[in-house]
Amino acid sequence: MKILHVQGKEEIATVYVGLTEKGNRVEFVESRPEPGGISEKWVIIVSTLKGCPVRCTMCDAGHFYEGRLSYSEIMEQIEYLVFKHFPDGKVKTKKFKIQFSRVGEPAFNPDVLKVLEEINKFEKVIPSISTIAPKGSERFFHELKEIKEKYYRGRFQLQFSIHSTNEEERDAIIPVKKWPLQKIAEYGEEFVGVDDKKVTLNFALSKNFTFDPTVIESLFNPEKFLIKITPINPTLRSLENGLESDVDIETGNLQKNQSSLQRLIDRGYEVIVSIGNLEENKIGSNCGMYLRKLRVISEIPN
Repeated sequence: MKILHVQGKEEIATVYVGLTEKGNRVEFVESRPEPGGISEKWVIIVSTLKGCPVRCTMCDAGHFYEGRLSYSEIMEQIEYLVFKHFPDGKVKTKKFKIQFSRVGEPAFNPDVLKVLEEINKFEKVIPSISTIAPKGSERFFHELKEIKEKYYRGRFQLQFSIHSTNEEERDAIIPVKKWPLQKIAEYGEEFVGVDDKKVTLNFALSKNFTFDPTVIESLFNPEKFLIKITPINPTLRSLENGLESDVDIETGNLQKNQSSLQRLIDRGYEVIVSIGNLEENKIGSNCGMYLRKLRVISEIPN
């Protein structure tokens, strides 16, 4: 891995742009979300595609698409950071998470499954897949469940990016064919076994989006699903599309949908309002931030 660009703050998060051995540019992140730093919790966030074909309305990663990253190129991102901090390859932290959620929809790349099998070599690693559940990805999700059962019972995090409870709005926000909410609910029921983590339903919630608790209650079992609300980050795409976040970053409350969220809490749903460190917006390490669209990256020679 040849590193082309680094930006961030070591005590918070760092974004890397690298050139793989196959000559492809990739973007990956390391984050230290706990006050104790890397010894307490360390998160690696990797890319799985060269760009992304989806073009969600709040995400800058859809700027271009040039295909899949290979198994070795995904592993290069992980191993570069592991050996940078832990030369013997043994990660010494209380909580080590690898998220497949930087650039690209992981379900478009079967090599992600091979990587998931390989990273089991890191003791107690927590894998995390964030997905829109694209149509036609049934085989990927079938094999994902098998890998979870074999290696990661009780410590696999699966997140579906939902964003709206209205299917027509979801089609506008995530403009590709994807599973309807009903199918996501059915898969989650099968995926979550005894001692497994609940499946996360993520809403990057804009005031423009519908958040209807009755839809959630009718489809998703609170014993197997949790609700995660995140702000709309200030990406170029979100600004272009006039998306105003429903999350008040100072109070953690929702400006439009707080009563709906409270209803879900009252019905027994586990709810997380995840704001994170606002410094990450400047760093560009938050979900939906993509450095290639920034001038500083366009000036980097191959």
